[in-house]
Order: sequence, then C-alpha cells, then structure tokens
Amino acid sequence: MPHVVLLGDSIFDNAAYVAHGPDVVRQLRERLPEGWRATLNAVDGAVTSGVERQLERLPQDASHLVVSVGGNDALRHAGILEQGACSVAEVLDRISDIREEFEHDYCTMLEGALGQNLPTAVCTIYEARFPDQQRRRLAATALTVLNDVITRAAFSRGLPLVDLRLVSNEDADFANPIEPSVQGGAKIAAAIAALVVEHDSAGRRSVVFVG
Repeated sequence: MPHVVLLGDSIFDNAAYVAHGPDVVRQLRERLPEGWRATLNAVDGAVTSGVERQLERLPQDASHLVVSVGGNDALRHAGILEQGACSVAEVLDRISDIREEFEHDYCTMLEGALGQNLPTAVCTIYEARFPDQQRRRLAATALTVLNDVITRAAFSRGLPLVDLRLVSNEDADFANPIEPSVQGGAKIAAAIAALVVEHDSAGRRSVVFVG
C-alpha cells in the first residue's frame, strides 16, 4: 500500500502549536484514500541540511516523499532585515551570498532525497505573518529569493511543487507568525493528498498544487 513520508521542519511537525488539535500528518491520514499510510519524519526546527538525517529513518515501505524545508534557513539570516547599508548594491550582494549558500544546501538535500528512487515533491516557503506590517513586507520580499531556488530546483528536475504561499493565504492559517494552525494544516494536508493521489510521477512533469 502507498506510504507517504513527510520530511522537513515544523510546517509538517506542528503538533506543538495546535494545542489538542490535529497536526498536519494526522489531517493528511484523514484525507488519503483507504489503505494509504502517512509517516512524519519532519522535525520542528530542522534546517535543510537536517533532512539527510530524516532520510536515514525512512520506513522500508515508503512510496512517496514530500519535503517542506527552508524556513529555518531563512530565520538564520533574519538579522539582515535590521542591517543598514550604503547602497542597494550592497544589500543585493548580501542577499546573493545567502541565496548561493541556500542553493547549495537545498540542491544537496534534494539530490539525497531523489537518491531514494521514490516519487518526491517539494514545497515553497510560505510568507510569515509578523504583526509588524513592515517586517512582514520585507520578509516576503526576501523570501522570493529562496523560493526561486526551490522552484528552479523542482522544475529543473521535473518534480511537483506545493506552493504554500498560495495554500496558506489567510492569517487564520497560522498559529503564530511562522507555524501552521489547525486550519492551515488542513489546507496543507489537502494539497499534499491531491498531489500524491493525482500526480503521475512516471512522467517527470512539474505541476504546481495549491489545494
């Protein structure tokens, strides 16, 4: 029977943020066809390089991998939003350094996932719901650079993509500025369920799922 494994960070491992409500993997199990299974290997706080350890714990009968990671890599560099600069070129140079580091880490991670020879899908990084509107605006702009890395990595390899920026598009989708609520988790689970059931991985054709 098909067995979906979730890899990455607290986008999937969100039990600590939904009180007694269902987390993403539980909601995914409720949406998968009868006989399908889902396992949570994602770990709250994980960065892109941490997915390698999660792959070491794959169930032997895993049939599909879904990866959502990168938000904590972005948080590592959140201080750049507070830094001053003498020119736009200086800002872009700093962002370029972050982009290149993330691209290396993300592509290395993705090759490790694809090395399992299983149908694999990835997710973009959604936009944080910071209370301060200016911080929210700056963070959304900065994240476009990292999301470009993710979309290029997916499309160049013919992988399907869940665009969490479009899935998690309401404030109520968030339990706090960066973690999915029960409502948000339900929407994420629905998008994943649609992807793994509907997408023909044999065609190696990139398709964007938004629920």
